[in-house]
Amino acid sequence: MGPFDGGSSSSSSGSCAGKSPEIDGLLAGAGYKVRSSELSQVAQRLERLENVMVNASNEISQVASDVVHYNPSDLANWVDSMLAELTHPQYPPSDLQNFPHHDSWTDQIGNQQNQNLNHNQQLTMVSTMMDEEDSGIRLVHMLMSCAELMQRGDFSLVASMIQEMQVLLIRVNTRCGIGKVAGYFIDALSRRLFSPSSAVCGSDSALENEILYHNFYEACPYLKFAHFTANQAILEAFNGYDFVHVIDFNLMHGLQWPALIQALALRPGGPPLLRLTGIGPPSPDGRDTLREIGLRLAELARSVNVRFVFRGVVASRLEDVKPWMLQVHSKEAVAINSIMQLHKLLYMDPGRASAMDTVLSWIRSLNPRIITVVEQEADHNQPEFLDRFTEALYYYSTMFDSLEACGLQPEKSLAEIYIQREICNVLCCEGSSRVERHEPLIKWRTRLSESGFKPVHLGSNAFKQASMLLTLFSAEGYCVEEKEGCLTLGWHSRPLIAASAWQAVPDEPTRKRDREGDLSI
Repeated sequence: MGPFDGGSSSSSSGSCAGKSPEIDGLLAGAGYKVRSSELSQVAQRLERLENVMVNASNEISQVASDVVHYNPSDLANWVDSMLAELTHPQYPPSDLQNFPHHDSWTDQIGNQQNQNLNHNQQLTMVSTMMDEEDSGIRLVHMLMSCAELMQRGDFSLVASMIQEMQVLLIRVNTRCGIGKVAGYFIDALSRRLFSPSSAVCGSDSALENEILYHNFYEACPYLKFAHFTANQAILEAFNGYDFVHVIDFNLMHGLQWPALIQALALRPGGPPLLRLTGIGPPSPDGRDTLREIGLRLAELARSVNVRFVFRGVVASRLEDVKPWMLQVHSKEAVAINSIMQLHKLLYMDPGRASAMDTVLSWIRSLNPRIITVVEQEADHNQPEFLDRFTEALYYYSTMFDSLEACGLQPEKSLAEIYIQREICNVLCCEGSSRVERHEPLIKWRTRLSESGFKPVHLGSNAFKQASMLLTLFSAEGYCVEEKEGCLTLGWHSRPLIAASAWQAVPDEPTRKRDREGDLSI
């Protein structure tokens, strides 16, 4: 298994098959099929091939006209085939009896000149292709070496290596594949080296984040999957209740809630009274953005005859929210909705109580019917920089690969900036400035279970809806899988986000008092 290969041994069900674990995952995302064990050998053979082609004579340009042996995506076999052809060229046999008559010489010469021209053009194309693939492989290894030097503190060597990679980047296509990914990671390394962490991590305004979030939502299915899956779980948890209350940890544009409002409007027996509490940061221009979103949602609810009450709670950080701000009533069925927010609580400030423990504690105190949690399926909270860098390089290479397959929507360029800012925060920032502390589902299972929550099976309806959602995207390769009651959405064999649902487990003393109270009655 290569340095970028990942996977899980747990049983799962899904609709797509994974790639062979022997193939290097990162290079496979760029379109190159190379076994991880052969990387160093392929690099040496590419260098040898480059020298051979530079010194190749015109007589062996015939190799460029053969169409049988070229499959550049199968890089190892392609290089071997090219070397075999160039070092052992096959010349046509000499046969004087077949020598052309004088009246056909002119045509033969003209045809030969055209063939030579085509051969030279194809040889140039093959050489360019080989050069780009060679450069892509070198970039991957240089990025890893640079990250290792960064961790060791050899900053002068890091600076020199960044310059070398920037020169090498000119030789690859930076609009897609490994060239684009390498460009973003070289930029992140440069920012970490040359810019103060506070300047790098504190420059994003709330308005910019909302715009980028919206474009990321439109460009690919990840946020839609999160919203649809969470909504289905909430809808099922509210079944039979006349007063329901959703607390959204990150309202943003309120993109998640029109679908839930419409689903509640169609509920047999009539819709409940819906209260929505949206948490969000203060607006930079002084506007009451949360209220504006609430008014739009209220207008939609009115149009489908759903009784609706909205409340906005302004907070820069989730840990600043207090339970009394949410005004939860005892007769309500409460749902807590966290879409890619809990990981921001993972920083441990030595001088303060754990933000994660604080928030999970007051969530339990509200006794919600359901807590929906969607998080990136990645491990970007590792203390060692090299480990974090390696995981991020593979994860975001897969993310960009999936985004490329979605076509040329106008939202895609801004969606890429949204992802680039995540990369920058993961790699450039430390301490409280590093908020993108993603952890995989297995760690969330342990954390939430130890904090007094039990998992809720998302069910077949959520799986079916998520699978139907992917039919809206023309790209093949997105994959929904069910794992122990949770759902993941990924690209081919790599899960990229995970959705789970939870309920609070009552404290043992509370259950005991309830039993004693029943007996006394």
